[in-house]
Amino acid sequence: MPSKKHKPEEIIGKLREVEIVLGQGGTTAEGCRRIGVTEQTYYRWRKEYGGLKVDQARRMKDLEKENLRLRRAVSDLTLDKLILQEAAKGKLLSPARRRRCIDQVRSVMLVSERRICRVLGQHRSTQRKVPRGADDEAALTEDIIELAKQYGRYGYRRVTALLHAAGWTVNHKRVERIWRREGLKVPQRQPKRGRLWLNDGSCIRLRPEYAGHVWAYDFVEGRTHDGRKFRILTIIDEFSRECLALIVARKLNHEDVLAALAELFFWRGPPAHIRSDNGSEFIAGEVQKWLGKIGVKTLYITPGSPWENGYNESFNGSLRDELLNGEIFYSLVEARVLIEAWRRHYNTIRPHSSLGYRPPAPETTTPPWPASGSASLHLRPAMAKEAIMH
Repeated sequence: MPSKKHKPEEIIGKLREVEIVLGQGGTTAEGCRRIGVTEQTYYRWRKEYGGLKVDQARRMKDLEKENLRLRRAVSDLTLDKLILQEAAKGKLLSPARRRRCIDQVRSVMLVSERRICRVLGQHRSTQRKVPRGADDEAALTEDIIELAKQYGRYGYRRVTALLHAAGWTVNHKRVERIWRREGLKVPQRQPKRGRLWLNDGSCIRLRPEYAGHVWAYDFVEGRTHDGRKFRILTIIDEFSRECLALIVARKLNHEDVLAALAELFFWRGPPAHIRSDNGSEFIAGEVQKWLGKIGVKTLYITPGSPWENGYNESFNGSLRDELLNGEIFYSLVEARVLIEAWRRHYNTIRPHSSLGYRPPAPETTTPPWPASGSASLHLRPAMAKEAIMH
């Protein structure tokens, strides 16, 4: 049978019994037989506990436990510090990054997974769970890449709006994650310019208050493949952001401007104001006289201040960035067809950021798409028609 392990209090009591035997004239051997231990054990006990009282032994035992606890605490803190030093620098915000970091620490240090998870704040069930993407992840990624190819100047927010129009139920954060994972990027544009303000604090530019309140028009220049120039007269409604007309010709003068305005006034009615720069086609006497007869007030910006015509300048930048810089026009007829197709796309499909990512003039009749959490762009004939633009 294994020997019984004596407590310090019991050992001190047995030593007292041996001292009594020795005081009565007995021998050490007799005292050891009385307490039931060997002489070697007796001498070892006397060396370790000789002269101590019971309360002193208890105090020593408590000190040993406290010392052991402190050593373990220091050891744990040291180990935790080593784990944090081995972990990646910076904040481990996502569970996936923590998972990779924990695997890296385990491969370097002989530490349990439970300990590393506790130090890095990762639940063990999360660590052991096998990552599995959504069932529609591949289809969504394919559609995002397809939209990025088709509309090269669109960012992930505008692509998200197009996905909503296609029937996807997805937020912009998931689209952004896939966007960054696939390496999609829109080149940075020039910074915006500030508006011109008067000394009294009022803005020079008249702000549109309703559709048909303020129109704006300007010219954009392009070239066909043979190097010949052509001009585009752009006319927009500043309130609805709708592009009313894109007139394409080799040359455009004030008579062409009058003809374009007359046709728009016939179909839509004249606006209250029309804004433009100080180009000769816009400040011509015949144009001013004709607009005055109809009752349309002209708003001419300050020379050299294109930001005062900001809505139209922004539209012209989108036209050039999304179409003119990416298309080769082999003839003027081809330029007219593609530019008009882009105008219809801009008005009815393209999400506009200032309109809550809705198109300026969406089509009133659209086929009923099923309300589901996933969709495929390959099933959308409306988007397939727009693919010829890029």
